[in-house]
Amino acid sequence: MTPFLQLTIALVIFIAAAKLSGYLSYRFGQPSVLGELLVGVILGPSMINLLGLPIFDDTHLPEVIHQLAEIGVLLLMFIAGLELHLDEMLATGKVSALSGSIGMLMPLGIGVLIGTLFEMSVEQGIFLGLTLAATSVSISAQTLLELNVLRSKVGFGLLGAAVFDDILVVLGLSLFSAAMLSSEGISLAAIGGILLRMALFLLLAINIGLFALGRISRWVDRLPISQGVTSFAFITLLFYGWMAELIGGMAVITGAFLAGLMMARNPLKERIESGITTIAYSVFVPLFFINVGLSANIRAMQAEDVWLFLVILLTAIVGKAFGAGLGAYLGGLSPREALQIGIGMTSRGEVGLIVASVGIAEGFIPARLFPSIVGVVILTTLITPPLLRLSYASRKAAPTKNT
Repeated sequence: MTPFLQLTIALVIFIAAAKLSGYLSYRFGQPSVLGELLVGVILGPSMINLLGLPIFDDTHLPEVIHQLAEIGVLLLMFIAGLELHLDEMLATGKVSALSGSIGMLMPLGIGVLIGTLFEMSVEQGIFLGLTLAATSVSISAQTLLELNVLRSKVGFGLLGAAVFDDILVVLGLSLFSAAMLSSEGISLAAIGGILLRMALFLLLAINIGLFALGRISRWVDRLPISQGVTSFAFITLLFYGWMAELIGGMAVITGAFLAGLMMARNPLKERIESGITTIAYSVFVPLFFINVGLSANIRAMQAEDVWLFLVILLTAIVGKAFGAGLGAYLGGLSPREALQIGIGMTSRGEVGLIVASVGIAEGFIPARLFPSIVGVVILTTLITPPLLRLSYASRKAAPTKNT
């Protein structure tokens, strides 16, 4: 087969497998992303090693799949920014700020400690901490919705804490990447230069977002072209990603995330979201999750890697639940409510995988860590809903106090 035909049949297999596994996962009461991750592991070198079969002899095919998956990363981060409601986040106030911040910083510190125990460099430990600091509350929010408690102190606090967590992780990733990739190394002068570049990018990106994006999108909407607004949004997220790295020295995903935040203010937001999610979830996002599985080789794990995985899993659960729960308690919630937020923040997801993917691509963390991180994402996603339901199991039996 020609290289193009190999690409087409690979895309047929990957996208069809991702959608089917996502459906089966949903039928079993789990998020579709879990099924997509698992089928990626099955199709990858851990089991079948599809791209290693003789029919796929084009040496460039894995790289092409990887580049398409990277577009999925940018789309995911754009959608994450697009779905944030900063007004609601600010309304939850102290609970969200403390829960999100401590829930991010504690796993970060634990990651450095794990890295030290397993003889990693400080830089590798910090990056491991960043992957553990990420959270994904989509499945927790769905669980709270099913329990009819999403619009409560715990529900709003959880959503707000997730916003703080995501922003801190993305900014931490950007600063770390810029420092590591700087030719001057890590010094006060280098950090000052990095912060200056970041500030310049943020100034440009925010001003463009505030004063230009809305006007341009409305003008594009009036033009007699098909899907003009969706195309403009797609161009914007790519351009912001390009600016983030070229001008700000930041991760490309930061630019896409910020583009989403800026577009969230757009009066055409619903149409933008509809168009972008169609592009994202029909093709590119499934390829991203499949590619995660293709990148994780469980068969290559050594005995010491299994111990490392178990330590990462335990600390990922305890560190996030305790850190986020402590922040919620310090913010004024009851111990039970704080525990519920801590459990809800435990599930990892897209952001953690994105951070890990950046770390592997740039050489910030050893490749042997990747299967462990994928395993942590899968298992924390599996255990969060039943634990969250258990934390609410006796809420109806508890006496109600009138205040």
